[in-house]
Amino acid sequence: MTQTLTLAVDINTVIRTLGYGFFAFALSIMITPIYTTLAYKYQWWKKARTVAWNGEKAAVYSKLHAAKHLRNIPTMAGMIFVVTIIIATFCGNLTRGETWLPLAAMVLSGSVGLVDDIMNIKGHSSIAGMRAIVKFGLQSAIALAAGWWLFSKLGITDIAIPGLNHVYIGGFIILLFWFVVIATANSVNISDGLDGLAGGLLTTSFAAYAVICVVEGRYSLAALCLTTVGALLSYTWFNIYPARFFMGDVGAFALGTMLGVIAVQTDTIYVLPIIGAVYVVETGSVIINRLSRKLRNGKKVFLSSPLHHHFEALGWPETKVTMRFWILGNVAAVLGLIVFFMGRYQ
Repeated sequence: MTQTLTLAVDINTVIRTLGYGFFAFALSIMITPIYTTLAYKYQWWKKARTVAWNGEKAAVYSKLHAAKHLRNIPTMAGMIFVVTIIIATFCGNLTRGETWLPLAAMVLSGSVGLVDDIMNIKGHSSIAGMRAIVKFGLQSAIALAAGWWLFSKLGITDIAIPGLNHVYIGGFIILLFWFVVIATANSVNISDGLDGLAGGLLTTSFAAYAVICVVEGRYSLAALCLTTVGALLSYTWFNIYPARFFMGDVGAFALGTMLGVIAVQTDTIYVLPIIGAVYVVETGSVIINRLSRKLRNGKKVFLSSPLHHHFEALGWPETKVTMRFWILGNVAAVLGLIVFFMGRYQ
């Protein structure tokens, strides 16, 4: 049975929702000089990764990015859009049922990333950051706590599956939420490897979810998505090649976590891997390479992982890889919206 989609949105709501995006862009632009002054004064330089995902020397990565790491590029710029999103949301868009949970999850996960970034700046080991097991434990604690809030306070106990309508899973929603948030946060972090790449991809993802939120009548959540889009556009302006700064784990973890939370809140878990297809493929390339090296006596499927480094190793310029991945991200977002509309209204 086909359902009819009817949108009757007050013009003031439209202006307000779009206004948050513009306000976030302008505010982020104004905050950026404060960050850059501090970053260059206190030398918040990102240390080059010298160890690959499997613990061995990252020879291909080091060769590809040797020139980039000859110049000092500060990290932790994700603080710019995290602070921007907090300020903008507290300016009239903080609601218990919609924006409180994703905002809190963003701040907590971003805090873990911030500690990791500080350890990267001040550390001297080849790992240059927080130990993976510690990072995973902290992220899991945040995700499980947020999942409990989702279940006990917001009363979310079922998920939408195309063709089956809603399936009741009760308390298992907490574990599902944990998986979605952890997977999304780390996938976004893995994709943050080239100038402008993560910023452009995240802008598209949050714009797609803004559309979903409007259709679902979640206007405060839509405003939060557009707030994020506005702040990300400002960040990406300075992050495109040659990057003036990097978002760091504070930005990647914060926005990756928030994206996962919004997917669960809008009951569109099945759409997230489509909208975020580039993140999925990037993460998949890392997993495939690690398994291949273990099962095939050190042989790799890709020259380097994540996948964007593979194309660099093939000789593609960094800007070419970034912009083609942006295009793929846009196509994936449109496909995700098509699947969303088909699943909801057909």
